[in-house]
Amino acid sequence: MSDLATLAESVAIDPLVGHPADFHVFHKFLARCKDLPAITTAVCWPLSDVALRGAVEAAEAGIIRPTLVGDAAGIMALAKKTGVDISGYPLIDAATEQSAAQISVNMCRDGKSLAMMKGSLHTDELMKVAMGRDTGLRTSRRITHVFVMDTPAYARTLLITDAAINIEPELEDKIHIVQNAIDLAHALGIPEPKVALLSAVETVNPKIKSTLDAAALCKMADRGQITGGVLDGPLAFDTAVSMKAAQIKGLVSPVSGKADILVVPDLESGNMLAKQLEYLGGAQLAGIVLGARVPVILTSRADSAETRLTSCAVAVLLHYAQHPVEG
Repeated sequence: MSDLATLAESVAIDPLVGHPADFHVFHKFLARCKDLPAITTAVCWPLSDVALRGAVEAAEAGIIRPTLVGDAAGIMALAKKTGVDISGYPLIDAATEQSAAQISVNMCRDGKSLAMMKGSLHTDELMKVAMGRDTGLRTSRRITHVFVMDTPAYARTLLITDAAINIEPELEDKIHIVQNAIDLAHALGIPEPKVALLSAVETVNPKIKSTLDAAALCKMADRGQITGGVLDGPLAFDTAVSMKAAQIKGLVSPVSGKADILVVPDLESGNMLAKQLEYLGGAQLAGIVLGARVPVILTSRADSAETRLTSCAVAVLLHYAQHPVEG
């Protein structure tokens, strides 16, 4: 037997976390969308196979009604090359990524699209236009991002925020980050989400800013400045997701082992956490931008068409939570 085979046999699932044999939550989101009308969606610069295929699959599933915005000749050539039929979808020509982003944002501002979907352009190119103060999609809420995770090693839908927009958020920013995530959790069917405010330790340390922010956010929730969820922190990652880890550390918390939302200290830690769960933990993810006029479906350029499909479903559920279907 090779050394690699021995290593493979020695790998065991973390005993501190309960692992359902087969637990997937994303199919529930897709199932709920079947009873909801598809929403018009501006798909910005879908010039990669997965970007174009993800939009078309979401349309075929009855989740979105896409308008493809970008280099028209390039999109048609890509569709022909990959065998994707785009004949039934409007196509708006745009010479550059920036112009495609502005056209997509304008469609959302004018009410022609109820959501916007990132294609194969860089996140910065899209969000720079979307976050324009007078010409973008800003509201009174700060624009934030959430990764929605379907993790085999965790028997709950897991939201990680903010891992894509706010680089080093201050306390005031984190108020919006937390409230936006709670509101999304409600839209996804989690009535009172448990929010873990992550740090490296479980005690308040004046030298660690994230512990001070966590303590302040918990008190704000106590005072009704943040509503709709149960907050606790600072919590280390292990005590946030494992009841046994909390018991070993002697920590009593209403959130430990049952966290629905993980609020990370900064973008770097959140981005690494989400992608570690995806690439090493077998998690599937969806990406959504909150706090804008419309849901913005935001995924990595390397993400699969399946990830983009599920992200569209999350956007639809968020839209109808904010704008219920009459009757």
